[in-house]
Amino acid sequence: MRRVVILGAGTGGTIIANRLRHRYPAGELDITVVDRDGEHVYQPGLLFVPFGLTHREDLVRPRRQQLRGEINYIQCEIDAVDLATDHVRLVDGTTLPYDVLVVATGAVLRPEETDGLTGPGWMERVFTFYDLAGATALERALAGFDGGRLVVNVIDLPIKCPVAPLEFCFLADWYFHERGIRDRVDLTYVTPLDAAFTKPVAASTLADLLAEKGVNLETEFNTGEVDGAGGRLISYDEREVPFDLAVVIPLHAGAPYVGRSPGLGDELDFVPTDEHTLQSKVKPNVFALGDAANVPASKAGSVTHFQGEVLEANVVAYLEGRPLAASYDGHANCFIETGFDKALLIDFNYDTEPLPGHFPGRMGPMPLLAESRLNHLGKLMFQWFYWHVLLPGRDIPGIHAGMSMAGKHRP
Repeated sequence: MRRVVILGAGTGGTIIANRLRHRYPAGELDITVVDRDGEHVYQPGLLFVPFGLTHREDLVRPRRQQLRGEINYIQCEIDAVDLATDHVRLVDGTTLPYDVLVVATGAVLRPEETDGLTGPGWMERVFTFYDLAGATALERALAGFDGGRLVVNVIDLPIKCPVAPLEFCFLADWYFHERGIRDRVDLTYVTPLDAAFTKPVAASTLADLLAEKGVNLETEFNTGEVDGAGGRLISYDEREVPFDLAVVIPLHAGAPYVGRSPGLGDELDFVPTDEHTLQSKVKPNVFALGDAANVPASKAGSVTHFQGEVLEANVVAYLEGRPLAASYDGHANCFIETGFDKALLIDFNYDTEPLPGHFPGRMGPMPLLAESRLNHLGKLMFQWFYWHVLLPGRDIPGIHAGMSMAGKHRP
């Protein structure tokens, strides 16, 4: 029997495991999923934790329960992948042979890579909301923050959900207005980019929103040091941004075992991957999706969902000895929470940046690149879709892996 080993039981690993199980009965394909812990976290919800809008119990479910019953699940740390022998080694000594390997272990935070970030002030006046512990600690810090300079800083790209730091700024504006102290809070968004976002049309819209909400924008700031004790961000060119409370998005990298696996990853431990077929560039029977792959797409949940559809088709083609015909076009879409029960929606791919219009088509109810309450409700509803549609490997009617230009308007 052919064996597929999937490393990671997060969004990508769970989606592809369930899709392959749906395609092949247990007697035809052995599917094993490995992850180091048993808790599946709904990561888009971490944004709302610091503002008291959701809590741990709303975001965490057992990994095993998200996988179809005839999928093998192993909870253990991964030691390394031996590409030469097609085996995965676990830290408990277990060895897993595979015919196809799917790397879906996502991205991990590396705060220790930035000087001073985890030093004095860490989790006291310097926080991150990109993991559950940090988001929960930040909730307490924000509740006790009565005014001063709040800085949101992206250390470097790529990061998971590139719009989340901007969303944090917008929600902070709303949060302090709700508390009646917005006039006592100076909000600044600090980014290494030369604009608010990577795509020009969306960057202009988002920069206007920041300005409208009184959020300062500091661009081309490459943070070299975080001085938690002194309350300063210091760039490599010695510019400084002072703060009383800092929300920092640390450097991201691939899972550590990738670096321990000769030939598997790049300098940041992401897997070199064909951006269309999702087949790795290191060996034909290795594939990657989601945040673990180094494709030039956003590291966002929608990307992983769309990639799952393409990867399923190409893994099946590989197992059956056919050419890999399915192609991922870089499609991504995401709701951008802007506060006061409104949100933007963007939809784009490798070749087309976010454009104004309507989604999912010309008569679609959701405006693109424009604030609306319906977009906000869509973002809230997405959590139900995540658990009940995306993770089980189902498709959303009318929304496909390939991006459609229907309803979009070029400026």
